[in-house]
Amino acid sequence: MSKKYFGTDGIRGRVGEYPITPDFMLKLGWAAGMAFRKMGACKVLVGKDTRISGYMFESALEAGLTSAGADVMLLGPMPTPAIAYLARTFQAEAGIVISASHNPHDDNGIKFFSGRGTKLPDELELMIEELLDTPMTVVESSKIGKVSRINDASGRYIEFCKSSVPTNTSFAGLKIVIDCAHGATYKVAPSVFRELGAEVVVLSAQPNGLNINDNCGSTHMGPLQAAVLAEHADLGIAFDGDGDRVLMVDHTGAIVDGDELIFIIARDLHERGKLQGGVVGTLMSNLGLELALADLGIPFVRANVGDRYVIAELLERNWQVGGENSGHVVCFNHTTTGDAIIAALQVLMALKARNEGLAQTRQALRKCPQVLINVRFGGGDSPLDHPAVKEASKRVTEAMAGRGRVLLRKSGTEPLVRVMVEGEDETQVRSYAEELAKLVTEVSA
Repeated sequence: MSKKYFGTDGIRGRVGEYPITPDFMLKLGWAAGMAFRKMGACKVLVGKDTRISGYMFESALEAGLTSAGADVMLLGPMPTPAIAYLARTFQAEAGIVISASHNPHDDNGIKFFSGRGTKLPDELELMIEELLDTPMTVVESSKIGKVSRINDASGRYIEFCKSSVPTNTSFAGLKIVIDCAHGATYKVAPSVFRELGAEVVVLSAQPNGLNINDNCGSTHMGPLQAAVLAEHADLGIAFDGDGDRVLMVDHTGAIVDGDELIFIIARDLHERGKLQGGVVGTLMSNLGLELALADLGIPFVRANVGDRYVIAELLERNWQVGGENSGHVVCFNHTTTGDAIIAALQVLMALKARNEGLAQTRQALRKCPQVLINVRFGGGDSPLDHPAVKEASKRVTEAMAGRGRVLLRKSGTEPLVRVMVEGEDETQVRSYAEELAKLVTEVSA
């Protein structure tokens, strides 16, 4: 069955536009509470990022959940992966995050975690959607849920993050600039790195409800690059609004993306004999990551774009490390979902083990030139199904002899075909991309 509300990462949209409205969130809280209660006594954790609409939706969800008989424990502003962790430690039936991740303040959304700190199974999401289409009821008064607040949530999560590195770890002598995107990491991230001995300069940690992700964080790296240079820092770390994405900046001000961070972590585990299996990337992961891992004998597979699909592939293969070039990095040897702070700590541990700076360590991965051309097409048959396009794609792929790749895919939101060619020779890559884009245009006419 297709889902009406749930996307690949929960429910998300513009505040005030259905379904991101208070009345829908009230009903969603009730439906979720009813679904979770089928598993017995029901305790649900609710956390949020720093956008102003979080207060409104927190209250609506709280009312809906308690009306279904679920007890609610409020966490306040906390990173998304913290809710996944705390749902496990409090033995809750579920954790709910009110967040639109890297989007601006006028968007919001809902993410769910199971009591094991993983994404909800499809059957539970479908059950919640079915309940949303039924009349809302209220349990008898004696069974209405109670609400409490976890006052030490930040401290618990800080200690959990620190536990992902050996107890004697010290980053003394390391100067780091951290950009918290005026988001959910604004309290915990600086504390984690300071308590491990680093000198920390903090950017964008004054949330006012409206400035989350506003020209800061992992989607706007300019301020962090400038600050690393101005502070003569060793490196910079950028989080997104809900703390599940991380990008870095080396001491020269150059951006280090998710593919490079994944490589640094995987290579370190491999060299210490602790890498279980291989690495999962996505269709958009740079070919350079695949080739660099191959040189080390580390298997690599691609999942569809989206951390949900990366995590599913990791679980299927019983592997530990994966992620996206956007900065979602999953370290299953430490936690159950993408966690920006924990990923950053693993990178710092890898640098410490090699006694190298980030600029030097990243050089082992040579990113391949990538050319992306968007081709607009009208209605009717997809140009990707045209025999000439299939034949040309096959021919180009064979011509690159395993040192390049072709990806043709339709946009999910616009009438576009995305023509992407990647390889070691930029001139050749551009020529192939233009050839394929021209052919797609011709068959679309």
